[in-house]
Amino acid sequence: MSEQVVPTKSAGNLLGNKFVQTILLSHVLLQIGIWVRNFAILMYVTEMTNNNHFAVGLMVFVEIFPIFVFSIIGGTFADRWKPRLTMIWCDILSAISVFAVLLTIIYGSWHMIYLVTFISAILSQFSQPSSMKLFKQHVEPAKLQGAMALFQSLGAIFMVAGPALGVYSYNEFGINISIGIMGVAFLLSAIVLFRIPKDKQPDRTTEVADKQFWNELSAGLKYVWRSPVLKALGGAFVLAGTAVGVAQTLGVFIVIERLGQEKEFLQFLLMVNGIAMLVGGGLVMALAKKLSAPKLLAIGMCISSLTMIGIALSTSVPLTLGIQFFSGLGFPFIQIGISTMILQWTEEKYIGRVNGVLMPMFMGMMAIMSLVAGLLKDFLPLVAIYCAAGAFMFLGMLVMVPVLKHKAPDYAKQTVEEATA
Repeated sequence: MSEQVVPTKSAGNLLGNKFVQTILLSHVLLQIGIWVRNFAILMYVTEMTNNNHFAVGLMVFVEIFPIFVFSIIGGTFADRWKPRLTMIWCDILSAISVFAVLLTIIYGSWHMIYLVTFISAILSQFSQPSSMKLFKQHVEPAKLQGAMALFQSLGAIFMVAGPALGVYSYNEFGINISIGIMGVAFLLSAIVLFRIPKDKQPDRTTEVADKQFWNELSAGLKYVWRSPVLKALGGAFVLAGTAVGVAQTLGVFIVIERLGQEKEFLQFLLMVNGIAMLVGGGLVMALAKKLSAPKLLAIGMCISSLTMIGIALSTSVPLTLGIQFFSGLGFPFIQIGISTMILQWTEEKYIGRVNGVLMPMFMGMMAIMSLVAGLLKDFLPLVAIYCAAGAFMFLGMLVMVPVLKHKAPDYAKQTVEEATA
């Protein structure tokens, strides 16, 4: 795919850029579909299985496993397929799969509900890197960081509003209409994306592209293996994924068993977490000049470790909400620390593949632990499992300690301050 700048770049305000307007509207529609999917289906599965641990863990697994398998493939194909057309077809196929599963649920087995999440998660691994490719094509370099910040801030807003939206949809309309809302949201997103100018034709033959695809996959793996910093980051990803997989899967049981609340109360924990993420992002920007990216990541993982243990031990709703707020404050430290380290220690031509290599390490352990956590719940106390997750996160922080002495190479063009602009 050609890297030439297309005529749709705007010299004015970001929101005056037609592409930015379109991609943000598409993102809003996708977020509505995703959050209704996540929580309506979670509520439905817990109700249909009477809070079965394995059934809830399987729900998380089918959402995460495709990310582990298709992350590096989708990132590599983003440079080979037409990104606009890829995103449109991914949304259309997501909508078709949603409506097909809806018919199956109405006339057949409710277990097909897992298929909605599974297919959607697969398609997102091709759609997401394509959207990043479009950002590079349609937003001028000086405004790219601002555009990405705006895009990510929208995600943080849905971290606050999304859980309530999903729970409300399920409680008010039931699972059938909730699934219908998902399908309509995905379909509308595809329609909106037609406002983006058509893609340019790829400038390589299929045979050459196929050969280079496998070569680039191999080169990305070797690049990470040769870098001590990226290898350490990969180790931290594995340990963090183990911890997050447990916490994400068993969060609903913290609400039910430790706090004595209905499962719907989980939305309030996530809302507090989303608000704290917005505050934490501002805090990171204030500290950007004083802390390196590895220090940001280490601090974030330490906060996450301590708050996991605190949430496990707490039986007080106000205390748990307070601890959850501190957990949310630490998340931007982790997110911005990771993204900045990848940018600083990776040559530009390898950034996509390095991200594709590292993310499956995190997502793979999340997928595994989402299943294992549900099984462990049958044999071990919830508090012990959650505290063990906190210990894994702390080990991940310790893995990053040797990296603190390393300086970013000369080709690094992005600082922590730029990454948070």
